[in-house]
Amino acid sequence: MKGILKYILAGLTFIGVVFALWYFRNIVAYILIAAVVSLIGRPIVHFLLRIKIGSFCLPKWLGAALTLLLMFLILFGFFRLFVPLIINQTQEFSNINFNNISKSLQVPFENLNELYARYVPGDKDPKSFEELLQDKLLSFMDISLISGAIGGTVDILKEMFIAFFSISFISFFFLKNESLFSEGIMMFVPPRYEERFLSFFYSAKNLLTRYFAGILLQVTGITILITLGMMIVGLGFQLSAIIGLVAGIMNVIPYLGPLIGASIGLLLGMSSNLDLDFYHKLLPLLGYMALVFIIVQIIDNVVFQPLIYGTSVKAHPLEIFLVILMAGSLAGIIGMILAIPAYTVLRTFAHEFFYRFKVVQKITEKID
Repeated sequence: MKGILKYILAGLTFIGVVFALWYFRNIVAYILIAAVVSLIGRPIVHFLLRIKIGSFCLPKWLGAALTLLLMFLILFGFFRLFVPLIINQTQEFSNINFNNISKSLQVPFENLNELYARYVPGDKDPKSFEELLQDKLLSFMDISLISGAIGGTVDILKEMFIAFFSISFISFFFLKNESLFSEGIMMFVPPRYEERFLSFFYSAKNLLTRYFAGILLQVTGITILITLGMMIVGLGFQLSAIIGLVAGIMNVIPYLGPLIGASIGLLLGMSSNLDLDFYHKLLPLLGYMALVFIIVQIIDNVVFQPLIYGTSVKAHPLEIFLVILMAGSLAGIIGMILAIPAYTVLRTFAHEFFYRFKVVQKITEKID
């Protein structure tokens, strides 16, 4: 009877913990994001604390504050650089002469309509490609959607301010005391598992630190390479920088991200140059842009991905691919972005607590 009550109590406790995590999910998200920020900023803190001026060394709180300030400055510089570019590019899109665009695309649309009529028989009243494009543009530029988005801007800004302040406040203490997060978790760990949990935290922290540092390097490198490549093929700096930023951010999604980034980049490049002759100028330009994406992707596969997945995640590429597919089917794009760090934590946990199983031994054999 006591054994049954014990299991019932354990089950109720587990349900209560899960409900609390769901109910306070915003706070949990702030803590997890702050933990990631501290992982990225910790090498900077260690560097600052090694600096000595005579016999004076920086205290930990000052090192954490300077690190957080440096990260704020980098974030501010990022927005200071790209937000005006995006605004200017949006204004240029609004000045596009759609009558000229329609004339320049008339011949390609006629060819597409002929192919459609030839290979898709039986449609008595088919829409032309011009009409389909107009329908998509009208639905995309629906005024009610735009007004709804503007109406919700105030609430979004308020939530963003609360999130930014909360994450910054928590990140400062995580940077000041790097064991604070693990100590908070250890309060709920039974004493007999404390040693294993500490080993798990140490391994997971090292792997995730290398992973997030590699991701930052990858995003920065791809953004710069794509921007330079687009300028070489003839696009202006403003549009090139936006395409490079989109490609760099999308590349955070492994495998599928580069395809999404390239598709968006080609669409941006095409929409900004629709006044060009389609066959003689626009089509070759799109070909050169696609070549830039291919070359940068080769560099990414040869340089960046081995650095990230080989030295940090320490998992086979096929293994990572299957995990990403499963995460994408469960949680879409967000799941694909979080798949690798979550899988890294789970593999490290399994390595410490379930190593006697053969499958765990196989998938964790490269973890130190």
